[in-house]
Amino acid sequence: MTMVEKIIARAAGLNSVKPGQMVTAKVDLAFAHDSSGPRRWRPMLEELGVGLWDPDKVVIVSDHYVPAVDAETAEILRVTREFVRDYGVRNFFDMVGISHLLLPDHGLIRPGAFIAGGDSHTPTAGAFGTYAAGYGATDMAGIVATGETWLQCPETVRVILNGRLRRGISAKDVMLRLCKTLGLDNAFRAIEYAGTAVEAMGMPERMVLANMAAELGAETGVVAPDDVTFAYLRERGRPVEDEVAALALASDPDAVFAATHVFDASELAPQIAAPHSPANTFDVGELAGQKIDQAYIGACVGAKIEDLRMAATVLKGRKVAPGVRLLVAPASSKTTALAAADGTLSVLMEAGATLMPSGCGACAGYGAGVLAQGEVCISSTNRNFQGRMGSSGAKVFLGSPYSVAAAAVVGAISDPRELLEQEAA
Repeated sequence: MTMVEKIIARAAGLNSVKPGQMVTAKVDLAFAHDSSGPRRWRPMLEELGVGLWDPDKVVIVSDHYVPAVDAETAEILRVTREFVRDYGVRNFFDMVGISHLLLPDHGLIRPGAFIAGGDSHTPTAGAFGTYAAGYGATDMAGIVATGETWLQCPETVRVILNGRLRRGISAKDVMLRLCKTLGLDNAFRAIEYAGTAVEAMGMPERMVLANMAAELGAETGVVAPDDVTFAYLRERGRPVEDEVAALALASDPDAVFAATHVFDASELAPQIAAPHSPANTFDVGELAGQKIDQAYIGACVGAKIEDLRMAATVLKGRKVAPGVRLLVAPASSKTTALAAADGTLSVLMEAGATLMPSGCGACAGYGAGVLAQGEVCISSTNRNFQGRMGSSGAKVFLGSPYSVAAAAVVGAISDPRELLEQEAA
């Protein structure tokens, strides 16, 4: 079996499953945020007259409407906090970061788990060797009430990334290229990432691969657990009890894949997605010179401490171009603290960045940092659909933190490797 099939079989209490097979699976962890969860679940749970199947296996995070900017968003947060209190949810993270980064950082994501989340980027957790998929609010209400869900076992597409990413290239560039190459319509498929380049990545970069399986339209994205996975969880005080069993989750040598795609990481140039789709991707040189009004470093996929450090390597000793605003919204409070402690934050601020609250913010079109009609932004986020970051008349380009920082300095889209080479010289 493939890794995805193994995890689903365990959750369904079966010896094996095949693509297309319908099963009922027991959920190991369910989570949602302030937008998708309590305010939508509570009316349904009350109508059914039920509570949560296991409050200790439910996680709630306030990350979309934080901090409240008006009475409506304040009310959403009030409803969220009251739900947590009334339903006995102990794992509640309030205004301290984005759910997809907080859960693994607190050791809540475990290899082999079946995870259901009330957000399309739930597959982020697949970087730890889990089956993690996003569900709508009605499905999630049923899941948190019963601890179960049904699904059709997806077929698996294997992406093998060999070689090594060169300086100035990141997992975000890989995913933008894959969006162009594989397209955004991979429904009823899981994406499994493997190869020497993936093995060389730390967990934060692997999370980018899994996260943006959502942009590919896949059910989930997965990476087999290994020593890198185990070390990450040990550092957070949640070591894997049976590492041998976790390693056995890897796809069998004779597993059947729907397709296998092999890429050479060393040949990849910085990638930029032009409006209004992640699939509308080009090598940076093809879009160089496109002027910008705003550069945004934020979101679950683009504002981890590693992302801020990428941006800082480009921004060190430089200033944001006149007429350009650089906004930085760290993925969590911990990220901000780490960036302050190691000097990353001072580099960003000295360059002219504006520090924003931790949360989903402008990525989802909420709060500060949204765009006006006719404005152009380059962003480290994962989506650039029309109107997502504000006005439908704005244009959003996507790039890695390196590329976003380079554009902020130049005032236009440019190859970050040129600035990195100048620094080296």
